[in-house]
Amino acid sequence: MSAARPLTTTLRNVVAIAALPLLIASCGYGSDAKSDEKKVAAEGKKLSADTVRLGYFPNLTHATALVGDQEGILQKELGGTQLKVSTFNAGPSEIEALNADSIDIGFIGPSPSINGYTKSKGKNLRIIAGSASGGVKLVVNPAKIKTLDDVKGKRIATPQLGNTQDVAFLNWISEKGWKVDAQSGKGDVSVLRTDNKVTPDAYKSGSIDGAWVPEPTASKLVSEGAKVLLDESTLWPDNKFVITNIIVSQKFLTEHPDVVEAVLRGSVNTNKWINANPEKAKASANAKLKELTGKPLGAKVIDGAWPSIRFTNDPLASTLQAQADHAVKAGLLKQPDLVGIYDLKPLNKILKAAGEPEVSDAGLSVK
Repeated sequence: MSAARPLTTTLRNVVAIAALPLLIASCGYGSDAKSDEKKVAAEGKKLSADTVRLGYFPNLTHATALVGDQEGILQKELGGTQLKVSTFNAGPSEIEALNADSIDIGFIGPSPSINGYTKSKGKNLRIIAGSASGGVKLVVNPAKIKTLDDVKGKRIATPQLGNTQDVAFLNWISEKGWKVDAQSGKGDVSVLRTDNKVTPDAYKSGSIDGAWVPEPTASKLVSEGAKVLLDESTLWPDNKFVITNIIVSQKFLTEHPDVVEAVLRGSVNTNKWINANPEKAKASANAKLKELTGKPLGAKVIDGAWPSIRFTNDPLASTLQAQADHAVKAGLLKQPDLVGIYDLKPLNKILKAAGEPEVSDAGLSVK
């Protein structure tokens, strides 16, 4: 197998759009965005903007945002500039919100980052930091699938056509020497694009034999009797691959660099707190999930999911390029020019000041 592997991040339902090179659905953000009405008081000196509008997903791979919001760490760094939060269920809807000037900064997966950047011809966003690595697993019905070779001929769910998990699974299938039509999902394995929200019910009903999915969906399936057959991180060098980035609109980055730096300091400080206090951080993330969704994750689910996610400031840029290459190989993306997708200067300035090592852009930084 190749040293590097596929694309990963949790998006929602699948719609193929011929006009887009990566065939990812474009959802109206108005139906997916949810504003967080609970505000932390903005205290201290106001920065160059009155507010900063932040988007993220209510799931564990966005725990930096969940915890940073819940604990007030992000707001503390912003001082008198108010943090306003909107949550999303799909990457395309968050990209639409960024393009429509409805959010300024967002936590988002690699696939929509690539798609948003290439669709705008490099004019709408920059990736300014990493947030999380890992947290994606192939989980299966142990009565039907006992080995990796047993996956052939089975029905395996992914979250969405062309999303990061979907491309990851298609690439893994190709590495096994099996054939699947990327768009239809038909072939030596039946790839069934299924909303993460309904995947556990699909598993219980027997309509799928397993799923290549992010956390906490993977652990929800395990709680229903599924077994982890493969952790995607084992397919990557050093067991690391990007699952969540931080992006910013180029306009906001140009006009309010001080606000962007404040959010980045908040993210760096949040990751430091998470890694130093994993149990407290897990509880904090679950408390925020309860506030946002009305229901916390069960202990069995969150305890199974949490250890597989690494919280890191490093965007793991080389793995983003590898993920794009896998999408090209699968026929879902025309070869993109990703040079300029990163601007890591603000992050590296913060890391240097904190005495931490700077991170690499893998040659993909803005010139």
